[in-house]
Amino acid sequence: MKSQLSKIVKNLWFQDLDASVIYINEVAVRIRAGILLLVPVYMGLMLYDVAYTSKWVVDVSTATDTYDTNWDDQIIYAVEAVKRTYEYSTQTLVLFYVLFEMIVSMFVSTSRFSPSILISSYLAKNHPPVWVPIAPKRFAWSIGIGMVITCIIFFNPVVFAHGLNSVFQLNLLPTTERYMPAGLGIILVSVCLLFMWLEAILGYCVGCKIHALLVKIGLLKETCHACNNLNWDKK
Repeated sequence: MKSQLSKIVKNLWFQDLDASVIYINEVAVRIRAGILLLVPVYMGLMLYDVAYTSKWVVDVSTATDTYDTNWDDQIIYAVEAVKRTYEYSTQTLVLFYVLFEMIVSMFVSTSRFSPSILISSYLAKNHPPVWVPIAPKRFAWSIGIGMVITCIIFFNPVVFAHGLNSVFQLNLLPTTERYMPAGLGIILVSVCLLFMWLEAILGYCVGCKIHALLVKIGLLKETCHACNNLNWDKK
C-alpha cells in the first residue's frame, strides 16, 4: 500500500515522466473533472439566487396591518425590509483556487501541487489506464483558464478596472458603470458546467475536439498519437 501511494505521488497521472511526448491517464482526468464539476454547480446555484430570488430581506416580525387593501382586495401590510447586498469574496477565492488548479496542471513539474490531481490519480489506481497525449488536454485547460479569469473579472469589475487604469495611467475602463454584460456570468458558468459534465460523465472533451480541428486545418501541430501509443505487450 505504501509503495503504491509512493508511486502515485511520484508519477501522478503520467505514463512516463521522461518521455519526449507526455501521456496522461484519461480515467484520472475524468475523475478530476467530476471533482471540479462541483465548482460550476456551486457558482450556478449562487447566480440563480442572485438573478431569480427576491432582492429584499423582509423582517416578518415587524409586519403590521395597514387596514387597507390593494386593487385585488389583498390586505396590505407594512414591514421593515432591506435590499440585499451581494459580496463575492468567497466566490472569488474559489475561482482563484480553480485558476491555480488549471495553471499547475499545464506543466509536469507543477502538477504535483494540485490536490485534485493527487486525489484523482489515487482514485484511478484500480482502473485500467487509458493513455492519451497531454497536448489536447492542455489546450482544453487553457480555455478553462480564460473562462475562469473572465469570471474573476466579472465578479470584481471595479477592482480590475482600477488596477488596469493604474497600470497604464489611463481611463481604459469605467469604475462607476457596468462594462461587462449582466448575463455573462450565467453564460460562462453554464458553458463551464456543460464542458465539465461532458468530460466527467461522457468522456467527451470539447477542448480536445477544438484542438483536433485546429490541427486538421494546420493552425496547430501535433505528433502522431497512434505512432506513440503502440501497445507492444499485445504485439
